[in-house]
Amino acid sequence: MDISGRTVLIAGGTSGIGLGLARRFADAGSTVVVGGRGTGRIDDLETVKIDVTDPGSVLLARDEVLAHHPGLDVVVTMSGVMLVEDLRDPAHIAQAETTVATNLLGTIRVIDAFTPHLIERGGGTIVTVTSGIAFLPFPLMPTYGASKAGVHAYTESLRAQLAGTGVEVTELVPPAVATAGQEKVNPAALPLEGFLDEVVELISENPTPDEILVKGVHQHRWAERDGTYAGLVERRSRSLETLPGRS
Repeated sequence: MDISGRTVLIAGGTSGIGLGLARRFADAGSTVVVGGRGTGRIDDLETVKIDVTDPGSVLLARDEVLAHHPGLDVVVTMSGVMLVEDLRDPAHIAQAETTVATNLLGTIRVIDAFTPHLIERGGGTIVTVTSGIAFLPFPLMPTYGASKAGVHAYTESLRAQLAGTGVEVTELVPPAVATAGQEKVNPAALPLEGFLDEVVELISENPTPDEILVKGVHQHRWAERDGTYAGLVERRSRSLETLPGRS
């Protein structure tokens, strides 16, 4: 995909990976709009208010973006939350519901809002964002992994259903990246700029890969194939010791 001269919406692009990717598109010469619930800190890119858990908010954002940018041809949907859950405590359902509403249903809402436009124009790109945890669970955040696995499966079906429309579908699969304090709790988190360098190189390939896999996520994506899955999940399960009453 040529990332220059595009018109791009990044829903969930007001911080972290999303904002970094937005600036890479802008640096390449694309027009970029970033969407999120809080946009006040961004002064170098156009913004739109969007809460992906609110169907009305998504439709209002769609109408605003398309009114100003009828040539929109790239939609990136990456709004997400990552919440710790204790599955021994039924109260975790609140975190689970929030996670599914944001990560999975929020992704579907954004895609649904813009797919008719992209089909009508005869081409464009939808980019979903999952996680290495979609393929290799992190037991401390169970619904996060389940929601991202759901986005992966949904992306595969979306690609099949949009075949022949001119709309391509690609999935960005990040590992841990050093944003929002990740570098403090996970020394293996990739530096943001290095991660973005790899992403831009991969997404710029022609044809666009179905999955954007930086080197740091291969151990997650291919754990089952490589026979390392059980050992890695066991190692990741040690994080459960941080829950109250565990040791």
